[in-house]
Amino acid sequence: MPEIAAWREAFSRMGLKPTQYRCASEALLRRYRKDGSLPEQRPLVDYLNFASMAFGIPIAVLDRAGIPGGITVRPAGGSERCLTFRGAVEHPAAGEIIFADPDGNAHSRRWTFRQSAPPAVSARTERALIVAEAHHASAERDLADLEAEPQAGLKALGAQVARSMMIGPSERRLER
Repeated sequence: MPEIAAWREAFSRMGLKPTQYRCASEALLRRYRKDGSLPEQRPLVDYLNFASMAFGIPIAVLDRAGIPGGITVRPAGGSERCLTFRGAVEHPAAGEIIFADPDGNAHSRRWTFRQSAPPAVSARTERALIVAEAHHASAERDLADLEAEPQAGLKALGAQVARSMMIGPSERRLER
């Protein structure tokens, strides 16, 4: 899949082994192929996991309450903190691509590989940020197609999309 191949190349450029650290969509596809199912989480997360597999594009969903001040996709400086789901604090290596907030927290490790605990969607989530990223040749068109998918699917879940926007290399910050 060109969507997955582009992420493998991006991971290689970051100095990561692309078969050790897989983008979220590839990890989901591999798990589904192996087990024939995925663990159930929250309806929103489950729905977006299936959309991610269908499009081959990683999709992150973050509880807005857990990301005060917005996020920036950027290389880590090395001092950022990433709180894991097990309660451990990790520090991304300098140069690792992360989702960072102004308070020095990393909300995603190795770009689209692993999310931190604070912005995890829960039963208390009222507002979520959905991030989809792609790098393959038809990424812009595929992201536009993907953008329309959650609008319909979220409505079926009883949720609504308040705002949608595309960001790119010239505009990499999403404000709260």
